[in-house]
Amino acid sequence: MKRVFDIVVSVFLLFLLFPVVLLTSLVIRIKLGSPVLFSQDRPGLNGQPFKMLKFRTMLDAKDSNGNLLPDEQRMTKFGSFLRSTSLDELPGLLNVLKGDMSLVGPRPLLVEYLPLYSEEQSRRHNVRPGITGWAQVNGRNAISWEDKFKLDVWYVENQSFLLDLKILLLTVKKVFVKEGISADDHVTMPAFKGSKNEKK
Repeated sequence: MKRVFDIVVSVFLLFLLFPVVLLTSLVIRIKLGSPVLFSQDRPGLNGQPFKMLKFRTMLDAKDSNGNLLPDEQRMTKFGSFLRSTSLDELPGLLNVLKGDMSLVGPRPLLVEYLPLYSEEQSRRHNVRPGITGWAQVNGRNAISWEDKFKLDVWYVENQSFLLDLKILLLTVKKVFVKEGISADDHVTMPAFKGSKNEKK
C-alpha cells in the first residue's frame, strides 16, 4: 500500500507542479549556472547507495587551490529561498518513482556517515529513505544528530499509513512556517562526526 501510494502521489505532484519545476529549473540555470540538478550518492534501503536528485542551491565557487568554498560562502539568497520552501526537493519525486526513496522515511544522509552510526542508529536504513520524515517535522536541522536519529528509529518501529499521512500534512505546515531549516550558525547542518555516547 505504501509503495502504491508513493507512486500515485508522486505522479500527481509531478503533473501538478510541472510549471513550477520548469520555472525553477530556468531560474537556477540563470542564477546559479549549470547543472541545474544536484546528484549525489546516498544510502538507501539497507544502506545500498543510489543517486539522489535535488535542485542545486549553491554556487560552485572555489578557492585558489581549486577547493570548494564553505557552504556559507556559496549559498545565495535564491538558494536559501529554494531550501526554505523545499522547492529543491522536487526532483526527489523521480527517486520515489524509481523506488530509491519513499515520500516518507528517514532522510538519506551521506554515504561516509555509514561507518559512524551505532547499531541502533543504523536501523534507520531498515526502510526506504524519504523526502520528508518524522525528524523533519520534529525539528529538522535545528535538533542534534542524536535526537534526529532517535526520531528516525522511532519511525521505523512505528511506521503506518496513518502516520505517513500525518507526517505529510505536518510537512506542508512546516514549509509555510519555515522552521528548522538550518542549525544554529550553519546554513545547513554541521557534519556528523559519530555519536559520543553510542557504541557499535
